[in-house]
Amino acid sequence: MSDVSSLRDRFDNVRRLLEDEEVRSISRRYFISNGFDGTLTCIGVVVGAYLSGVTDGLTVITIGLGAAVGLGTSGVWSVWEIERAEKQAELMELERAMLADLEDTAVRRRRAGARKINAIASGIGPLIGILLPLGPFLGQGIVVSMLEATLLAIAVGVAVLFVFGAYLGSISKQNWIVAGVRMGLAGIVVAVLNLFLPG
Repeated sequence: MSDVSSLRDRFDNVRRLLEDEEVRSISRRYFISNGFDGTLTCIGVVVGAYLSGVTDGLTVITIGLGAAVGLGTSGVWSVWEIERAEKQAELMELERAMLADLEDTAVRRRRAGARKINAIASGIGPLIGILLPLGPFLGQGIVVSMLEATLLAIAVGVAVLFVFGAYLGSISKQNWIVAGVRMGLAGIVVAVLNLFLPG
């Protein structure tokens, strides 16, 4: 019974943290920023693979998964360390202002929980940005050619970027279509720039 109660308490803590606008805002920034990086990386990988003469979709997926592992790990690890330092600095300043030690308090536990949520959001962003555009390569050689899989991957990547931009536009009360197009354009730019790489 105590295990069930402990699990319920953890879920309640996570729910409360997710209801906190500051936690959501920071997590959202990391998620979108790293998702943007992951999507552009994936577009670069698939175009580069095609131009390099890779003829097997599974090879492209393997390369992409390597990028996903690297960027996902980077997202979690870097944000964990960044937020650890930032939250520690904020806590020390709060302790100085309150003239109290907050070592084992709800304030410290809340900040630690927020750090975990921020780090997870940061790691999920690039995974989505890379894994979704890789999808067309699962059908390479079966339903699509290598060129078609590459073009579809670019289209999926641009669509993912559009969704990121549209979401940001909607929460900032901007024109979500214009915001989506602006983000999606980055994917097209990366694909075109890859055409001019040597080799």
